[in-house]
Amino acid sequence: MILHAFNLQGKVALVTGCDKGLGQGMALGLAEAGCDIVSVSRSIPQETAEKVAALGRRMFAIQADLSQPEAIADIVPAAVAAAGRIDILVNNAGTIRREDALTFSEKNWDDVMNLNLKSVFFLSQAVAKQFLQQGNGGKIINIASMLSFQGGIRVPSYTASKSGVLGITRLLANEWAQHGINVNAIAPGYMATNNTQQLRDDAERSKEILDRIPAGRWGTPDDLKGPVVFLASSASDYINGYTVAVDGGWLAR
Repeated sequence: MILHAFNLQGKVALVTGCDKGLGQGMALGLAEAGCDIVSVSRSIPQETAEKVAALGRRMFAIQADLSQPEAIADIVPAAVAAAGRIDILVNNAGTIRREDALTFSEKNWDDVMNLNLKSVFFLSQAVAKQFLQQGNGGKIINIASMLSFQGGIRVPSYTASKSGVLGITRLLANEWAQHGINVNAIAPGYMATNNTQQLRDDAERSKEILDRIPAGRWGTPDDLKGPVVFLASSASDYINGYTVAVDGGWLAR
């Protein structure tokens, strides 16, 4: 039965930045499909933990600052010690800085690139090594962006990082598919989260955005539940290196 292919019962998903917004939505979607969750964030995501528990699943919280490379080495051992294994990695944690390119600072460049791209590669590397030790493959899901495909304005390091996420997703898929590791990405469109609050508060800009989205609305964290469960499940075993746009049709316009 095809529906059985989407069942994640007994799997463990490590999800970064799942205290709110899209990360929380994806963590809850995975829990609804049967996963236990290992969260990685700077603080304990208490609300997410309560919602996961209400679904009858377990959540283990690891506190770490992913923008600091030295923090990554301890994450996989801590996750395995808590949950016993890792089957799925969702690289969701990210940040954004808005400033004109002419005056964009080195600090704003480094802060975004370190979290959005450097941590994605090195956490994926650490989890892939764990997958190889476990011997049965695994799923890595990176979070890209509309700015993996477009240039945007006033967000040079964010655009560079998310373009890099699309590229590194392809590279890792090329190298690791032979080991039964699927590496893919989700590119959310314009979502109603904290990152877009400034845009949604600007009535003129918000209307411009909505006028371009064929679906006629901002996306929500719930809109990512289906795609993340699909890419985390055996239903997507022959999908490698692909970035799925979940954008209400934005790129089609």
